[in-house]
Amino acid sequence: MASALRSSFAQLSLNSSAFHGSSIKQTSIAQPSVSYSPLTVTNVAKSWEKKKLNKNGNPITHKVHVKVGDTVQVIAGSDKGKVTEITRITRFNSMVFCKDVNIKTKHQKPRAEGETGQIITFEAPIHSSNVALYSKTASTRSRVGHKVLDDGRKVRYLIKTGEVIDQPYQKPVKEEA
Repeated sequence: MASALRSSFAQLSLNSSAFHGSSIKQTSIAQPSVSYSPLTVTNVAKSWEKKKLNKNGNPITHKVHVKVGDTVQVIAGSDKGKVTEITRITRFNSMVFCKDVNIKTKHQKPRAEGETGQIITFEAPIHSSNVALYSKTASTRSRVGHKVLDDGRKVRYLIKTGEVIDQPYQKPVKEEA
């Protein structure tokens, strides 16, 4: 025990400045060599982006005012003013993917021998607060409202024009063979 303590003190350099409140400098110690195997990335999410969980441990989802297939107008960002359609929604962080909006370019290095590199373009998500529902008939954007019709159906509608967005659900008819 005492010899281990003496050897650890021997590695420390004690000079006159060490006793005047300066930190004690440690000499270099050989680090053990560790080799890591390359990992395959299966998830695109960043390691620091954790989904927020509720008390049951399930991920928290946010309410989004648009649905897949809605016609929207981009109201903020580099593509401001474009009229497009929602293709995908991520409810964990309120992001939406729009057709031909927020196009990003990625330069990909060749992976296999003899393969050439590629320049890939893809649609990046934008926040749902940067899009507004759009009426093609009135050519205007509007906020969304909810109302109950006379027949008891709850539908979404455009506040500015009164146009009903949700189409009534049509049950598929089975064809008799």
